Parts: sequence; structure tokens; C-alpha cells
Amino acid sequence: MQPVARIELLQGDITKLPVDAIVNAANTSLLGGGGVDGAIHRAAGPELLAECRTLGGCPTGGARLTKGYRLPARYVIHTAGPVYRDPQKSAVLLKSCYRNCLDLAVKHGIRTIAFPAISCGVYGYPVEDACRIAVDTTLDFLARNEHLKKVVFVLFSRRNHDVYRSYLQALGWPH
Repeated sequence: MQPVARIELLQGDITKLPVDAIVNAANTSLLGGGGVDGAIHRAAGPELLAECRTLGGCPTGGARLTKGYRLPARYVIHTAGPVYRDPQKSAVLLKSCYRNCLDLAVKHGIRTIAFPAISCGVYGYPVEDACRIAVDTTLDFLARNEHLKKVVFVLFSRRNHDVYRSYLQALGWPH
């Protein structure tokens, strides 16, 4: 199956998805925050915060795995996205977020994973640029790895969803 055919796109709440793992756009402390990070912590319950406290944080571009607790997803993969400042350095770090999450998923036998728009909220990453990095990095990974069966990009806002849809359609996305 073509890599692009293994991608799905949804607008909505990532905390509701029954996938093996959802990705949390976290801060480096992993101790909760606003946006998707806060929503995931609230939905998963206090056990998630307790486990995150044992991890010692996460460097920007890195990824850490926890249980999903009260979420429909079995796991949460936390990644600390870059604050958008220098376009070149930010791009390298954002690509690292996606690659490290995907590597961690395969290492732990995860077959379905859902991503939010990492760094596109308060971290200020332009959604068009972030979309290209997210999709291109994911497609490159899927082309080399058959283990992952489905990658879902879950966008909370209609605008972000439309940006992703347009980019995926330009790449021949079959949906």
C-alpha cells in the first residue's frame, strides 16, 4: 500500500481517538500545559501526570512514551516541539519530533498513531510550514516501514485541517 494511503485526516479532539497511541505536543517538563497538552492530561487523569514526573522531562525534538490511562488510546507519546524562532533550526527540531515519535511507536509495537499539529499553537510555528514537515517526514518514514498501518493527523481547527487537506491532496492523497 502506498504510504500516502496509510494517512488519515480528521478535525476534532485527539483525546477521543481509539488508536494505539496519540502524540502529545508537550513542553520539555512533560508536566502539563495548555492546548492539546492540557486536554490530554485532563482526559487521561492524574495517573498520567504521576508517570510523567518519573521521566525527567524531554528535550526539544525528543519523545517519551507513557500509558494512556483513561484515554481510548493505549499509549501517549509526548514530544517537545520547538518554539518557532529561527526557521532552519526550528525545522530540524520539528522533523526530529515526528521522526522520534514514529521510531518510538515502532519500537513499542504501535500500529496506529495520531498526531496533533505540533508547535502550531502558542509555540507559533506557521501551520503551512509545519504541515509540510509533518507530512513529508511521515511519508518518508512510512515508505521505509511497513509496521505502522495508519497515521492520523488530528487538527483541532478548521483552518489547520484545510491546510493539511490541501497539502495531502496535492501529493495524491486518495481520500
